[in-house]
Amino acid sequence: MNSKFDFQEDYVINEINNRKSKLVLVQLPEGLKQEAIRLVKYFESKTKSEIIISGETCWGGCDLALDEAKNLSADLLVHYGHAPFMKKVDFPVIYIEMKDKTPIYSLLEKSKKDVVKFKSIGLVCSVQHIYQLEQAKNFFENLGKKVIIPNKKGYAYYDGHIVGCEYNSLKSISGDVDAFVVIGNKFHSLGAALSVRNQVYLLDIYNQEVVDMTKLRDKVIKQRFAAIEKVRNSNKIGIIVGIKPGQKFGSFKVIKNKFEDAGKEVVIITMTEITKDKLVNFHGISAFVELACPRIAIEDHEKYDQTLVTFREALVAIGKLKWEDLIEYGFL
Repeated sequence: MNSKFDFQEDYVINEINNRKSKLVLVQLPEGLKQEAIRLVKYFESKTKSEIIISGETCWGGCDLALDEAKNLSADLLVHYGHAPFMKKVDFPVIYIEMKDKTPIYSLLEKSKKDVVKFKSIGLVCSVQHIYQLEQAKNFFENLGKKVIIPNKKGYAYYDGHIVGCEYNSLKSISGDVDAFVVIGNKFHSLGAALSVRNQVYLLDIYNQEVVDMTKLRDKVIKQRFAAIEKVRNSNKIGIIVGIKPGQKFGSFKVIKNKFEDAGKEVVIITMTEITKDKLVNFHGISAFVELACPRIAIEDHEKYDQTLVTFREALVAIGKLKWEDLIEYGFL
């Protein structure tokens, strides 16, 4: 049994039994699919339901396996690893947020040398560490720091909660704090660093280290500038519309006409999952705008032979937004 995370098995069993579900689809993040056999065996021994595991990728609360559940005629979707994300869902879903039980005190102690120079700190975390926010807040306040946990905004479900695709809660307090501390992982902390001008520090639970995100942020910003220039100078543009219900960022109509006005050939493409193998089929197109999750272009650029940019970056390429605006107001 994986003891690092709380799978809330008894809660899931109660929900299945109370709903009298006959067929349940369980969705697990990539790193936890090894728990599939154990969970199926346990849930089926405690309920009258048949349990099926989704084998598709699962990248966030935005990535619900709704079509799979409907195609199976399932009664319930159990989504592990994330907080509720989509506002309206036309299918029964329960979210299991999976509290990470790793203690954070030693990391807080390690962070002293980094935060000592700041008078005020913005404090946020991924959903697995929400229950540890108050402990961290008290720790920094005992060091004499002013600590602000931002109110939830956008897709965030809790105060102090951040998701990978937007950071409006951080932006709302960026002028009130000197730096941000992110409890969680590199994915969320890099997103924070690309969204605000403040210094961002990661309390890396998985590697047990404190990381200043400045160096990585600067590296990624250089990569994004090069990607935007590649799109600006390309004659053929593919615009990828994500068709996962929770991964729709930007309208292709806004940028399609602008690209065509600039003399470029444009094709609109739908995809559920963007992969290198899919892109290579569009021979002759070397630059794509992806309107699915913005982190695909930013995080996964090395996976592709072609260039990918986000909606906001495409706006820079067509002159609707300035590069300086991205730097000032964030890439996400």
